[in-house]
Amino acid sequence: MAFSMDGKGRATDNIFVERLWRSVKYEDVYLKDYQNGLEVYQGLTRYFEFYNKNRPHQSLEYKTPAEAYGIIIY
Repeated sequence: MAFSMDGKGRATDNIFVERLWRSVKYEDVYLKDYQNGLEVYQGLTRYFEFYNKNRPHQSLEYKTPAEAYGIIIY
């Protein structure tokens, strides 16, 4: 399977994904001592909850994604 970055906006999409994974690695993975796949799954689940509901994003005028996109938080 070959992926093409020729489509409109593809390079920009890649930049956002690279920034996301950099945040994940430096804010969670490199700081934790995960011992197995279950710990990784549970830790990343918690991190993405935090990332989407509690962590302000500069690109969203320091709002969380949940606030910026009107996601209902329970």
